[in-house]
Amino acid sequence: MARGDSSRTTKPPAAAAPPARGLARGLGLRGALALNLIDMIGVGPFITLPLIVQAMGGPQAMLGWLLGAGLALCDGLVWAELGAALPGEGGTYHYLSEIFGRERWGKLLSFLFIWQLLFSAPLTIASGCIGLALYAAYLWPGLHAGVVAAGCCLLALGLAYQRIGWINRVSQWLWAGVALTVGWVIFAGATHFHAARAFDFPPHAFALGGGFFLGLGSAMSIATYDYWGYENANYLAGEVVRPERTLPRAILGSIGIVAALYFAMNVTVLGVVPWRTLLAGAAGNAQAHVISAMMQRIYGSGAARVATLLIVWTAFASVFSLLLGYSRVIYAAAAGGNFFPAFARLHPRHRFPTTALLALGLVAAGFCFLRLDEVIAALVAIRVLLQYLLQAIGLIVLRRRQPGLRRPFRMPLYPLPALAAIAGFLFLLLGPQGALHELAWGGAVLAAGTAVFVARARRARGWPAGEG
Repeated sequence: MARGDSSRTTKPPAAAAPPARGLARGLGLRGALALNLIDMIGVGPFITLPLIVQAMGGPQAMLGWLLGAGLALCDGLVWAELGAALPGEGGTYHYLSEIFGRERWGKLLSFLFIWQLLFSAPLTIASGCIGLALYAAYLWPGLHAGVVAAGCCLLALGLAYQRIGWINRVSQWLWAGVALTVGWVIFAGATHFHAARAFDFPPHAFALGGGFFLGLGSAMSIATYDYWGYENANYLAGEVVRPERTLPRAILGSIGIVAALYFAMNVTVLGVVPWRTLLAGAAGNAQAHVISAMMQRIYGSGAARVATLLIVWTAFASVFSLLLGYSRVIYAAAAGGNFFPAFARLHPRHRFPTTALLALGLVAAGFCFLRLDEVIAALVAIRVLLQYLLQAIGLIVLRRRQPGLRRPFRMPLYPLPALAAIAGFLFLLLGPQGALHELAWGGAVLAAGTAVFVARARRARGWPAGEG
């Protein structure tokens, strides 16, 4: 982010017209909370339950949801403190730059974060579109999934290409549909719940062997993918009103709400649909229709179609939120001079990033023709290695280097939550089955990004190739 923008974030936000340059502030607590929620509750939890059950071989897979919630809370406290102390546009990019120094290591680490975003952000957006298309196939089996997913991505791009005040309202409308969907699924499962079915554990379900921990790692990795999004408003901090207060509340509030909803939804679904049925469906496309099948079993085909439409709405809302957040991160990097300058362009009237938004939306539309199960594990490995782990370590470094920094929100029980987040992320990198293969993807992105950074430094005669 440009130095002028960084200094502006330390002043009280203006309630009147936006400044001549930079982003306009118009996102309040309700809008920020809604953006986080619709990012978190995308299509993921509706299609990943069979995959989590498959990972551990029974309903004991709910441990993955619980531990995933604990990791999200610990990491959320990291985001909350950094967002309040360093309320600049771009989230992790801004934090790494400020913590490790804008001219040396901070410049490298923040560049690597943006570099991995070129891979992970369009894939994450595309994963929501692909999940939407899989559920849409329940309603219209003849449609091509890739075409539907790409069309969804382009429609979300059109809605996101608007001024922030309009987006503040749209995010709340979309969240209303998300809340209705999740609430109905929980109500349906709770009113037809069978405890014996939900807690029908297989023999030796909790035998603490190597297979148990491999399965737990895989289940927790999938759950982490589903929980991600609680930080989305941090990426738009330059457009948030009173970010030092709004961001911690939006982060912790969204984690608490979603953790309760996820656990309730998954337990109640297991109380209606036997886990062995989910296990059989995880091997094919049946997992895309788990909630539709449950609603059909309870209420009939008409209700199943309505529920499916609501899930499609939920998936679309998540895609919309992801496009907004990631486009602001790339804008912040370009505006700060650490990425290609074309991505720093703003709309001349409404002051939102144009090039970054268009690039993400169009690339994601192309990625919509990939398979969903091919991207989740790689996404987790890449983002944990080059974002979440670095940022949790960075909080500890910031506390040591700048003990007198004004911190409107301070992590309780410091440094325990930060250390727990670091341990959890290391477990996600090394614990799941096939982790070394996925970690290789993260290593390849890291190596390529470092090579590009050094090449750019040589051309500019900057650090580490020159005197910078």
